[in-house]
Amino acid sequence: MQRYILVTGGTKGIGRAVIEQFAKEGFHIITCSRNEKDLQKLKLEIEQSYTFSKVYYREADLSDKKSLQLFLGFVKGLGVNVEVLVNNSGVFLPGKITEEADETLPYMIQTNLYNAYYLTKGLVHSMIERRSGHIFNLCSTASITPYINGGSYCISKFALYGMTKVLREELKEHNVRVTAILPGATLTASWEGVDLPPERFVKPEDVAMAMFNAYVLSKNSVVEELLIRPQLGDL
Repeated sequence: MQRYILVTGGTKGIGRAVIEQFAKEGFHIITCSRNEKDLQKLKLEIEQSYTFSKVYYREADLSDKKSLQLFLGFVKGLGVNVEVLVNNSGVFLPGKITEEADETLPYMIQTNLYNAYYLTKGLVHSMIERRSGHIFNLCSTASITPYINGGSYCISKFALYGMTKVLREELKEHNVRVTAILPGATLTASWEGVDLPPERFVKPEDVAMAMFNAYVLSKNSVVEELLIRPQLGDL
């Protein structure tokens, strides 16, 4: 049986690591990012490394609702069942609520919350009909621990965490599993240029492996949330 995973923002960081992990286990991949060349490179590398897996992609800016709807149309046009949905796309802009620009909150909510909301709504009814599927939302330790200079990022991630909890309650009777992923500082492009040793960060591959292990549990169980921090604690 062919299995498909959709990972938003799949060319870098945690998204890329998740794609690698699930491709290794025989999944076909559906993904998007803002950069066509990065997507082409991803397709070439994944299909060469994991010859069973096919990569289907579309360039998309999920902070823009029209672009998001076009991507959703592309996914539905493939005519496949998405077994795993990973709402990974997001952005971090540092700043204090009292100092950041007025546009920061709407942009952060659109990018970190609305894209997950609309993609989930667009795909979940098929999961409900099949009584099968797993939704992972990439939240953050910022979803549960506010911090100075987190501003609108914390607000958006708190909201995504809340949405994930509501989805869990709505979908449990339909046998669709929902998991919040709450990684601490993870060694991705967001931390480029920071003068800290790699061992102070969570590895993206560890997040991906934890997600896959949550997915392969029996249908009797669900990991409702995964909180993953650096061994030496938060930065």
